[in-house]
Amino acid sequence: MAQEIERKFLLAGDGWRGLATGIAYRQGYLCTGEGRTVRIRIAGDRGFLTVKGPTTGASRSEYEYEIPLADAREMLDTLCPQPQIEKKRYTVPYRGFVWEIDEFFGANQGLVVAEIELDQEDQSFEQPEWIGTEVTGDPRYYNAALCITPYSAWKTSGESR
Repeated sequence: MAQEIERKFLLAGDGWRGLATGIAYRQGYLCTGEGRTVRIRIAGDRGFLTVKGPTTGASRSEYEYEIPLADAREMLDTLCPQPQIEKKRYTVPYRGFVWEIDEFFGANQGLVVAEIELDQEDQSFEQPEWIGTEVTGDPRYYNAALCITPYSAWKTSGESR
C-alpha cells in the first residue's frame, strides 16, 4: 500500500522566495467524503489522477497515476466542481529534506503553506527560519476543503486564520 506521511505548516516569512522556481498547478475533485478523495491534477504539463484515504495523524494512503494531459484538462473542465485549486508549487531542499511550498491563487489567494514528507510520523527534522505554525491536523487546510470553503471565505464566515 502507498503511504503518505506529511506535515503542513504556515509560513513565517519570505526567506524561501528565490530558492526555487514554481510550477503551476490546477486541481479539482471528482469525489470527497468520509476522508477519502479522488483528485485530478495538472502539474506543469503533466496530468494525474490521485486517490487518497482517510488521514490518521499525519499519515494517509495515497495512490497516484499519470494520465494524459488532455484527459486531465477535460475532467477538470467538465467533471470537477468550482472553485478549483490554483497554486504555484515551489520545491525547496533544506538540510536533507524537501519542502513543498504552495502559494495559492484564485479563491484561495493569500494562503501560503509548506509541506514536508517524512518516512515516519515521529521523524525529526530541522525547520527553516521561514516555517511558522503547524497546521497538519487542521482540516481547513486540506486542498479538498479549500475547494468547498476557500481561504477568501474564512474571514466572512468568522473563521480565524
